[in-house]
Amino acid sequence: MRYQTILFDADGTLLDFERSEYEALSDVLAEFEIPETSENHKIYSAANAEQWRLLELGLVTKSELRTNRFASFLEQIGFSASPAAMADSYALALSKKSYLLDGAESLCRELHGRGCELYIITNGFAFIQKGRFSPSPIAPLFRDVFISENLGAEKPSPIFFDQVKANIPHFCAEKTLVVGDSLSSDIAGGIGAGLDVCWYNPKGKTAPVDMKITYTVSDLSDLLRII
Repeated sequence: MRYQTILFDADGTLLDFERSEYEALSDVLAEFEIPETSENHKIYSAANAEQWRLLELGLVTKSELRTNRFASFLEQIGFSASPAAMADSYALALSKKSYLLDGAESLCRELHGRGCELYIITNGFAFIQKGRFSPSPIAPLFRDVFISENLGAEKPSPIFFDQVKANIPHFCAEKTLVVGDSLSSDIAGGIGAGLDVCWYNPKGKTAPVDMKITYTVSDLSDLLRII
């Protein structure tokens, strides 16, 4: 077996974040009596993505991100409400949305059966990520879940990956593979940490030519031939 330790990103790799986000935002829009339209969903998603980009660059804190995305959303749609109150409602709603991407469960069961040591590495709020991952059928297959809020650093920071390495018994870089869908956090972070990386790219996006990606797969099942 080429790799013993597999570091999986959560959202967009194993967990269906798009579905979770959509349903959680629908709950919040209903609570605050904001029209639920496809355009409003797109505006929020863009505002959220921008805040996470700024967080990865160290330009906002996680606490600021939590409310900034709703402040931006409200400003863009011209609606008056409390960003902090919306953030609280959204966090609670999102923590209850646990969905796996197609093929994620069968992949994890197969890798676990082969003796691979599985770990989650995720940027996010601990309350939300634990709430979503804990009830998942794949949760018992994982040895640990590393969440940026608990580690005090975000992917792709070397600090995040250094702490992950330090908390995995008998960690061996040569036998470890990082798997994720984000070039800016998972892949860039894994490369920076000196680890082999596998980019999960189901939408056929184009990566920078100078990015040294070890593997690229479009289907989760393709990981089996690599590992």
